[in-house]
Amino acid sequence: MKKMFVLLLTLAMVLSLAACGGGKKMTAEEGVLIMATNAEFPPYEYMEGNEVVGIDAEIAAAIAEKLGLELRIENMEFDSIISSVKEGKADVGLAGMTVTPERLEEVSFTTTYATGVQVVIVTEDSAITTVDDLFADGANHTIGVQLATTGDLYSTWDIEDAGLGTVDRYNKGADAVMALKSGKVDCVIIDNEPAKAFVAENEGLKILDTEYAIEDYAAAVNKDNEELLEAVDGALQELIADGTVQKILDKYIG
Repeated sequence: MKKMFVLLLTLAMVLSLAACGGGKKMTAEEGVLIMATNAEFPPYEYMEGNEVVGIDAEIAAAIAEKLGLELRIENMEFDSIISSVKEGKADVGLAGMTVTPERLEEVSFTTTYATGVQVVIVTEDSAITTVDDLFADGANHTIGVQLATTGDLYSTWDIEDAGLGTVDRYNKGADAVMALKSGKVDCVIIDNEPAKAFVAENEGLKILDTEYAIEDYAAAVNKDNEELLEAVDGALQELIADGTVQKILDKYIG
């Protein structure tokens, strides 16, 4: 009996260790959903006092609640979000992030939860009057963008690589706007919602009537963590279906 007890106890320990080590944890920290973001992108994420608030913060909170997890938001540079998710330091990246072929090579994405529009900000007296002016023969404009955003990616593909201008990259969208005001760049390519906030806060700027690009936003998840992707995407789809996501969008955008 004693030998049988020891054998069963040993077997139980082996199975327990195998269970602990045999699979990837669903979240980086037990019971917590860690969201990586860049709180420089109103109304999707921005600082209100010491708290990160906005569309993505509220959607992440709703996802965490559905999964029975506590939400923790970590604010970082935009170009650190993908690597943080890849390395397992964060569970999801929500930052008005567009699904692109390049990003799909590094992370997985959930269902799209919002549509974004990239626009061009110029000074009110700018010679750039439409998006087409950026692609005119002989154009040689300096474009301000936030580093690693789709504004950066698109302008690099469309303008810099075509020899129609140069791209100046900034860590924050606000820094790119300040560069426009001081004459260091000729325009800024950025998402429409923060663009409206920047123009409202800075006299002498305007948004061109023609849009630069239309894109889909989704949450980024580690490619190797299919369990987490399935859980987050399932919760998100439920929140879309029951109207929660639309209510959050309407609250901030209308």
